[in-house]
Amino acid sequence: MNDLPRYFDHAATSPLRERAREAMLTLGPLANPASTHRAGQRASALLEEARERIAACVDAHPTEVVLLSGGTEAVNLGLKGLWLSRNQGRDAVVSAAIEHAATMDSLEWLERQGATVHTVGCSPDSVTHTDVDLGSAAMATISWANNETGVLQPVEPWAAAADEARVPLHVDAIAALGHVPVAFRASGATCMSIAAHKVGGPVGAGALLVSRAAKLTPLLHGGGQQRGLRSGTGDVAGAIGFAVALEDALAELEQERLRLSAFAARIREAAKRPGVRITGETAERLPGTVHLTVDGANAEALTFLLDGFDIQASNGSACTAGVVQESHVVRAMGVSGAPLRLSMGWSTTEQDADALVKALPDVIERARASR
Repeated sequence: MNDLPRYFDHAATSPLRERAREAMLTLGPLANPASTHRAGQRASALLEEARERIAACVDAHPTEVVLLSGGTEAVNLGLKGLWLSRNQGRDAVVSAAIEHAATMDSLEWLERQGATVHTVGCSPDSVTHTDVDLGSAAMATISWANNETGVLQPVEPWAAAADEARVPLHVDAIAALGHVPVAFRASGATCMSIAAHKVGGPVGAGALLVSRAAKLTPLLHGGGQQRGLRSGTGDVAGAIGFAVALEDALAELEQERLRLSAFAARIREAAKRPGVRITGETAERLPGTVHLTVDGANAEALTFLLDGFDIQASNGSACTAGVVQESHVVRAMGVSGAPLRLSMGWSTTEQDADALVKALPDVIERARASR
């Protein structure tokens, strides 16, 4: 179990699972997996074993698993690599308006390279619209689940539209992985981003799942490892930790769905009062994420007051350099109020949920009074 206090920020990083930690620590000294000597071949075998285990967890062929430094690199390689390999004359990128900062910033970079970005809006419950026209697009991108609200997104109709238009589709499955079933081949995606630290694996490990039929321009150049798509010495320990954590997450998927959904239902009930809006009440959501907006409150006050109860939570994405900013997701939803994201995972206990349910009503009222 981890040493963190009452931790409700699994959507930012899920604490490292003990089996993943042990698997990484017991590997011993590791050579470069590209070396031809015996120590190098041992490292190479371990790296390929991890690749195969990850592939089995996500319905992919091992050669489709490109191991990377995390989710941000996966999103960058997926979006930029697909666009740079596009058919000339097709410059448009179609994206959901509520994507993660890694996607939004990558799209800004692509605009500077000549791309035209079209964003598709969402409902007040943060469900992206499905009336998407990809006929003249170079590519499209959407998340499996929104990283702030935990609401599942319409990947299937987007994939159908992409297939009809013969347009490559990138799916950001980072928030969804380990919490709902994620299958690459069945999804219809050309590329899919995943990350270890969202399932209790090590920070700094991730992967881009790349269809064997995809055309993708690499962003890093060097030794030509991994189908030439990502040069660099493979992180054996990170890959093994990722594989073990992901296997554990999937082994307990249904049990955790029931357990965390029960906690989430209690938390939503405790938060209900005039001026508090629970996001996604008419939508499918990740089982362990509760997102709400509070009228008349300050966003920083909500998390600061919870911290006083030793409860760790966030207002949304952690990937904004530690700066609290207005949420582009909440803005796209067209709702008002200070956002609060409460996200749970493998380390969340019933005592944690009890403490949050007890503290939350008082925190909401005090946050309103402090504005």
